[in-house]
Amino acid sequence: MTALTRGTSRKTRVHPADDLPPEVYRQAVDQADIAISITDPRANILYANAAFTAITGYSAEEIVGRNESVLSNHTTPARLYQEMWTHLAEQRPWSGRVLNRRKDGQLYLADLTISPVVGHDGTTTHFLGIHRDVTELNRLERVVRNQKLLIETSLDAAPVALVVLDTHGRVILDNQASKKLVSDVSAKEPAYFVLDMVLPEWRETLADDPARCAFVNREVRIDRRAGQPHWLSVTASVVDMHSDCADSYFCGTRQPALMLVINDVTDLHEEQERARAAALKLALIDEERNAAIREGLSAALYRLDEPLNMMTSAVHVLQRREPGTATVLDEAVRASRAHLEQLRQVIPPAPPESPASVNLNEILRDVLEICVPRMLAAGITVDWKPTPLLPHMNGRPLQLRMLFKALVDNAIEAMNTRGWSRRELSVTSSVTDERVVVCVLDTGPGLDEDTRLRAFEPFFSAKPGRHLGTGLSRAQHIVADHGGLIDLNPRPGGGCAAIVELRIDGDPI
Repeated sequence: MTALTRGTSRKTRVHPADDLPPEVYRQAVDQADIAISITDPRANILYANAAFTAITGYSAEEIVGRNESVLSNHTTPARLYQEMWTHLAEQRPWSGRVLNRRKDGQLYLADLTISPVVGHDGTTTHFLGIHRDVTELNRLERVVRNQKLLIETSLDAAPVALVVLDTHGRVILDNQASKKLVSDVSAKEPAYFVLDMVLPEWRETLADDPARCAFVNREVRIDRRAGQPHWLSVTASVVDMHSDCADSYFCGTRQPALMLVINDVTDLHEEQERARAAALKLALIDEERNAAIREGLSAALYRLDEPLNMMTSAVHVLQRREPGTATVLDEAVRASRAHLEQLRQVIPPAPPESPASVNLNEILRDVLEICVPRMLAAGITVDWKPTPLLPHMNGRPLQLRMLFKALVDNAIEAMNTRGWSRRELSVTSSVTDERVVVCVLDTGPGLDEDTRLRAFEPFFSAKPGRHLGTGLSRAQHIVADHGGLIDLNPRPGGGCAAIVELRIDGDPI
């Protein structure tokens, strides 16, 4: 030990090992729980401790004097031995793993370290070999590697994106599906993009309390510049892991992580949207049919009331001149009115629909999707220009869909004329003075002043020989029910412009 005296004088440094007798070194090597052997420069064994004999199965008497090569299974690559002898020739220690054979023929994997012992003259006098049986350790390492490979392969083959974040928000694990999302979401790290949309404050929450970041099946819509929107379903759960720091060996420090499972549900949403559109189309067709029956019967009853009113007046006149004839005619009028009342009772009632908060852009999109087959069949191109930010308004969704479908159907009918080449439909929405304005523009033949004034009459059609309908008349009633305005105007370049104005607050204009 080193002893320092006060002042500048110091005693001679004495190494503690100088006080140990040589026998202690011998006993330490003999009793060491690791295989130790000493060889001459040709690798002939001069000494082997008890651990060496226990691992190899050879006794000291059997192994001393023999070459270390007696332990080799001769399947270790030759290049490994060449590397070993190169190191030893340069008086550098060498470490590596070799496959050995015990005395009973059993193979084991040895983790071997050889150090040259250099004499005073600078030459190598002996080699000190230390090795341990790492067969079980190697097996466990292989098991871990195989499991890791199996997990990675399974994760990469999974159809869902998996991302694991530590409490600092760093990605510690992801799979191939998550990397494919980079192009879909146009973000360097899809996990950050998704979390920003679902849980904007996730960074602070993850650091303080990861459990608050857990959620199940939150859906995210990604609107791409071209094509249909992209839908993702996201689930976040906390994974309990343990710290790999040395100071956590005994205390097992908890190190939670956040695992995100991101599933592409675009196909499911598209299928649901198709089913919804089909159901909506059926509902509109059913309501249009009932409305046509309702309005047709109502109009017919109204027309039949006119001659009955005239006959009633005639009865009053005849009662003074010919009472008998008047009585018979009065009975006929009463019977006719009773029949008309019975007919009025079978008119299908309008379905009750409560006002709700609606977005006209969504209403218009639904109508255009429903009308796509007709427009394709007629060769009509559509220019759909919705205003990006359209406020919600109070309205009846089904009635509003019928309104705009009637306008689109009227535009299609106008352009679907033999020999008419220019077939373009433009639908726009905008906000002006607390009003939502929707314009349906076509490039058909247009309309004259008489047609414009009579367009909203029931059963009016500008095309002779065509079915007489109540679409525009019904559209006018729907607009009136919503307190709005509707107008048809000829376009300067040809065609017709149907303009609907509705107040955002639902009050009449």
